Amino acid sequence: MELFRYSKPIGLMKKSKIAMAVSLILVLSSFFLIFTKGLNFGIDFAGGTIIQVKYETKAPIDEMRKKLEGNPIFKGASINEFGSPDEVVIRLKNSSESVIKDIGDVTRDQLAGTGDFEIRRVDIVGAKVGSELREKGIMALTLAIVGILIYVAVRFEWRFAVASVLALAHDLTIAIGAISLAGLDVNLDVIAALLTVLGYSINDTIIVFDRIREEISDSSAKTVNDIIDESVTRTMSRTVLTSLTVLIVLVTLFVFGGEIIHTFAYTLLVGVTVGTYSSIFVASPLLEVLGFNLKTYRAKLSEKAARAAEKERLRAQFEQGVV
Repeated sequence: MELFRYSKPIGLMKKSKIAMAVSLILVLSSFFLIFTKGLNFGIDFAGGTIIQVKYETKAPIDEMRKKLEGNPIFKGASINEFGSPDEVVIRLKNSSESVIKDIGDVTRDQLAGTGDFEIRRVDIVGAKVGSELREKGIMALTLAIVGILIYVAVRFEWRFAVASVLALAHDLTIAIGAISLAGLDVNLDVIAALLTVLGYSINDTIIVFDRIREEISDSSAKTVNDIIDESVTRTMSRTVLTSLTVLIVLVTLFVFGGEIIHTFAYTLLVGVTVGTYSSIFVASPLLEVLGFNLKTYRAKLSEKAARAAEKERLRAQFEQGVV
């Protein structure tokens, strides 16, 4: 199945400067949001306590706030609906490690008289543990990017590696900026989503780069722009179809998946959309910006092919007993 039948190159490189300008605006806007509005670190990273409460009927949030205000443990607590009007989450910025009595029992006593309810979940993360999780999350993202840089450099050339990593940084920055804009909590789910975005985006980029390498060997095109236009056009149908099927699943998760995976689905939605865009309009044009030389690369491929042919010739001679 093909959405775009190949007849001639689309000529995307003519619009690459516009695409780069759009990307630069999005990246700078994301940095502005991150440094001004900041990120809301969730319980996983900031430490604290989450108490999930489910009522038989609609939760009386105003009455709950009044009841909890009477206990200093719940000072500064936030109470929000969790997926449905009868279910709420109470978030405490500080963990309840110093409370002798179980925080679930304390909550149950404080909310007595507000209706029939049950405590469904109590999660406690200390500040030290939260800090360690945050550091390990950042380390995971960093190691993933470094690993991708090494892999692409070995498989292709250093310019391909740098272009792919810059495209990945572009995707991550915009995704994190979107999280800051939406005011969502940054937790382990977000790290998992960002790592998934890294994998999805580099897969798309590698497919385009593979096609570029094939076109360099097979095509008679004399400029990098012609090669990129040809390669991106030939992979366009596959890229769009793959992204559409993924986005259908993500939209379903985002709309019907419930509050518990809302942030995860939102991050993936933004990341996959931006990743698809960057594999077409960012990664490949960056090759030209980085000074990729078509003639030099073809010479390297010819030299590599000659070495492989010589190795095969020597192997054949050895098998035939010729020294």
